[in-house]
Amino acid sequence: MPDYPDKAALAAVEKTLRDSPPLVFAGEARRLRAELAEAAEGRAFLLQGGDCAESFAEFNADKIRDTFRVLLQMAVVLTFGASCPVVKVGRMAGQFAKPRSAETETQGDVTLPCYRGDIVNGMAFTEASRTPDPKRMVQAYSQAAATLNLLRAFAQGGYADLHQVHRWNLGFVGESKQGEKYQDLADRLTETLSFMGACGLTSETTAPIRQTNFYTSHEALLLGYEEALTRVDSTTGDSYDCSAHMLWIGDRTRQEDGAHVEFLRGLHNPIGLKIGPALEADALLRLIDILNPNNDPGRLTLISRMGSDAIWERLPALIRAVEGEGRKVVWSCDPMHANTVKASNGYKTRSFDRILKEIEAFFAIHQAEGSYAGGIHCELTGQDVTECIGGAQEITEDRLADRYHTHCDPRLNASQGLELAFLVAEALKKERNAAARVSAAS
Repeated sequence: MPDYPDKAALAAVEKTLRDSPPLVFAGEARRLRAELAEAAEGRAFLLQGGDCAESFAEFNADKIRDTFRVLLQMAVVLTFGASCPVVKVGRMAGQFAKPRSAETETQGDVTLPCYRGDIVNGMAFTEASRTPDPKRMVQAYSQAAATLNLLRAFAQGGYADLHQVHRWNLGFVGESKQGEKYQDLADRLTETLSFMGACGLTSETTAPIRQTNFYTSHEALLLGYEEALTRVDSTTGDSYDCSAHMLWIGDRTRQEDGAHVEFLRGLHNPIGLKIGPALEADALLRLIDILNPNNDPGRLTLISRMGSDAIWERLPALIRAVEGEGRKVVWSCDPMHANTVKASNGYKTRSFDRILKEIEAFFAIHQAEGSYAGGIHCELTGQDVTECIGGAQEITEDRLADRYHTHCDPRLNASQGLELAFLVAEALKKERNAAARVSAAS
């Protein structure tokens, strides 16, 4: 947690946020929880993705639209390729704070507070920029409200209509191998929609064709901001953090007696828990008991972030413990965070091959354990960035500097995201076919 030097200003900002309208509504959070319950039972798949850290300086409608668009593309690939409903959750409209392993950063002989995300302080290495400023929470709230307004318009106002599937392809992706595969899929989907239209199922008669449910999420890291936006639902009397539909606890802040676990256990939002290679099975079961004592499916998503080398060693024991105790959770894979390296030219990057390797292992382990690989959690953008090496674009370390725009961690670009979706769709299709064979045999 940041140390704000002006405590009076902090108190004033928190009061302003407490008096402000909620960003999301309890009914929306309940609807997401119901959809995640389907994923927990193996009847749906969670697609969660977006920026590593949202920026004040780069906030614009095109950036929001392009990230929304690539998530729509990925969801269509997963739905059409694996015949599986997809729950779409963006790392958007609130992902402003970033955890840090150290309190300070030193450059030369100068030591200053580390950058904690735009909601806390600035990136510039100056004392004024790095001093935590509570007024930034108000700016984050305003930007989140504007982002949510645009996302709702896109999701419900016709942009997400499946008849627009060809228009979702971004220009630089359309010229790639993934773009060609997507166009082929879009052609087949258009033929299907034409047949459905002839049967009377059109955008006008069938809401799921013309609109989609799209939810927001972020790490509940800055507790002052989260507490100030918590409301009591008038219809149920339950507490909801109305800064996002879904919140998650990071691998650094998952202590059983810590403030973040204590805060989130009292909410009725669906919540996530990042689980890294250091987490033991007994500790995970205790956390599940704290965060989901009623064992409600859809309440808790376990987001594995093991790394492509450690996942085979660490994940199976956790799955056996959780499944053996009958705990109802969504198992999701974050293949990004434990596969971060520093390139020889100094850029922080991730290998697309290692990302795919972790996802493939995630599916294989769940199939071996008889459990369900229920989702993926990725840092990505609709922009044509060069931050992760590899993929069909064959981005190399030498090309990282071309368009390296992230404020924190490297993200997949739209082409890499689409390539990932096709590979996940194949793995998901195999998983569902295997489950169907087991069900038929029994």
